[in-house]
Amino acid sequence: MAMVQAQTVAIPGQLLGSSDKYSAGPGTHIHESNLYSSLLGTISIAQPEKTLGPAKRMHRIAALNTSNKPSSANPLPTISVSPATSSTAEQQDKREVLPEVGNIVLCRVTRITPREATVSILVVGDAVLSAQWQGVVRVQDVRAAEKDRVKIYESFRPGDIVRAQVISLGDQANYYLTTANNELGVIMATSEAGNTMFPVSWKEYKDPETGLSESRKVAKPF
Repeated sequence: MAMVQAQTVAIPGQLLGSSDKYSAGPGTHIHESNLYSSLLGTISIAQPEKTLGPAKRMHRIAALNTSNKPSSANPLPTISVSPATSSTAEQQDKREVLPEVGNIVLCRVTRITPREATVSILVVGDAVLSAQWQGVVRVQDVRAAEKDRVKIYESFRPGDIVRAQVISLGDQANYYLTTANNELGVIMATSEAGNTMFPVSWKEYKDPETGLSESRKVAKPF
């Protein structure tokens, strides 16, 4: 296969295209006939090599293929997502990017307490960071309504990938972030059984293997 140079950065849960147009490669998964990114990284597409052989034989095979699925004589391009590295970040942006108030960021939850979730900021806007910055989502900044009923352990778990917004430069150790918006919250979560889950409501993810649900502050899908 001839590889096409990576074109853009994908985030976990991002829609990449239809399974009718692409085959799923590393770093992707299929859900309801669509391909999604499974990780943070760069997108690449591998074009299939043209099958060599007599033209008559190729036409005959194509004529016998009456289903909608692509035949071996007409395979689909393979779309993949490669994990982001520091070199990838340098290619995306040569200068060091610092989070600023109002920026949308992607981060990974590293630990939780009853009062806040501590995160590692991975992406600011479209720029993948070469150095990670620490931030916190305080219990009062998780959602806009019923703040007094918010529980951190029902909103985030370590390892979750979260889309958030910077609301304050905070102290010397942390940026203050918020998920108090429909488009903000968890965009990728792994179940206690270790399976990648999918969202079923604004406050719940479901494990496709076990069928069990877990509470999260879910970001509105793309």
